[in-house]
Amino acid sequence: MRFFTFFASVSLFIASLQFTSLSRYFYISAAFFAILVLYGIFDLVQRRHALWRNFPIMGRARWVLELVRPYLRQYLVESDTDGMPYNREQRSLVYRRAKNVISVEPFGSHIDFNEERYEWLNHSMAAKKAEKQDLRVDVGGKDCKQPYSSSVFNISAMSFGALGSHAIEALNRGAAMGGFYHDTGEGAISPYHQKGGDLVWEIGTGYFGCRAKDGGFDADKFKENAVQDAVKMIEIKLSQGAKPGHGGVLPGAKVTREIAMTRGIPEGVRCDSPPYHSAFSTPIGLMKFIANLRALSGGKPVGFKLCIGHRWEFLGVIKAMLQTGIRPDFIVVDGAEGGTGAAPVEFQDHIGVPLRDGLIFARNALMGAGLKDDIRIGASGKMISAFGLASSMAMGADWCNAGRGFMFALGCVQSLNCHTNHCPTGIATQDKLLQRGLDVATKAKRVASYHKNTIRALSEVVAAAGCTHPDELKPCHIYHRVGATDARPANEVYDFLARNILLDDPGSTYLASSWASASADSFTSQ
Repeated sequence: MRFFTFFASVSLFIASLQFTSLSRYFYISAAFFAILVLYGIFDLVQRRHALWRNFPIMGRARWVLELVRPYLRQYLVESDTDGMPYNREQRSLVYRRAKNVISVEPFGSHIDFNEERYEWLNHSMAAKKAEKQDLRVDVGGKDCKQPYSSSVFNISAMSFGALGSHAIEALNRGAAMGGFYHDTGEGAISPYHQKGGDLVWEIGTGYFGCRAKDGGFDADKFKENAVQDAVKMIEIKLSQGAKPGHGGVLPGAKVTREIAMTRGIPEGVRCDSPPYHSAFSTPIGLMKFIANLRALSGGKPVGFKLCIGHRWEFLGVIKAMLQTGIRPDFIVVDGAEGGTGAAPVEFQDHIGVPLRDGLIFARNALMGAGLKDDIRIGASGKMISAFGLASSMAMGADWCNAGRGFMFALGCVQSLNCHTNHCPTGIATQDKLLQRGLDVATKAKRVASYHKNTIRALSEVVAAAGCTHPDELKPCHIYHRVGATDARPANEVYDFLARNILLDDPGSTYLASSWASASADSFTSQ
């Protein structure tokens, strides 16, 4: 039986040759079986695949099935609620809102309300009428000369390079239509980012767009880009949720002329992004870097993004704020469940703090040190619905960012080909032929519609809780199931520290040892 398919192919090839005089179709049949025979012979003599060697031709069926398995599973096997990383119900919600199609569901929820960790928002008997359709938050502290009014829902960091030019342009045009911001990602400001949308310029460890010849930070190049009208805020990327503490390498073959010009690097030369910044090496150094960027940009809001790691490091940054008097205007907390074009499995699955835990910790650190009123918190993670936004803002976020949600609005089908350059929808690829399928004008409207309809839904959710703006939501509004028969408000599930407690009585908090280990002069535990 091991060689049945091979011998059958040989027999059918010989049989087809015998009947070629009867019809030209037997020539086609003979050619087909000849190809199978050649594959079989190759399988028998090759040494790389034991399965092919032991089961010539037949062994390749496993390879074919593995190739089509994700598509068969997504379209034929999965239920509406069990797909990962996003299930069909979540993706369909975005598709409908992006297309301005009614996004209501009939006959009841598909969610198991008794499942542990299920959450809900309690409504009010004095519910409000949802009137606000443009929910915003002001960003900018005492040292900021050009504060920014940000939407509470924006496009998260996705670089030109990770996404193609058509996708970047459609996102930016959509942001311009909807009045929300577009984070550039660490790949610098490309021409496709400059289509009318507000920008948050993200500066990573490679300093693309403000990179010196030695790979370090160039203040003059930074100033040249930072003073652009489109750039509304500056975001220093300390780490990324999907692969925190991991640097990057852009092979020389991928450094095209266009990407080289955008990033300020030599064309065709390998480019390394280290896992650390060279412009500073201590918490105090980070604060001084923030102050320098704010001055060079003309007083625009400057902050940093990170996935929470060692607690004492973040608390060291808090101590540096207190010691220097320098404050970032905002901090974006990136959850470990965030996505990326490519990351090692270990980093995606087991490195970094998930958004909920990281967000609450960051809120507690700022509140406990008496700094929360001075610094805005953004939340970036696996959020695509109004409830996802509302729950994060109830836990301490002032606004939320999403990447994959807006990719779905562009038409992403979750084919999981982001790292192959063969994205079938032309989003996560530099292949011009594949990008051709993404019509910028149409997709820009869908990006704007998804944002508008999600904000409208958020307004309704907030009003149902008896509030007029998401900044009125508190942990007590969110209930969390902790067992089959027990559910509690979030303020009883999680520890929320009181204002100034880290200054007045740190020993009484769960952060006591981390606070004692933190230093403004070093990222190392003391």
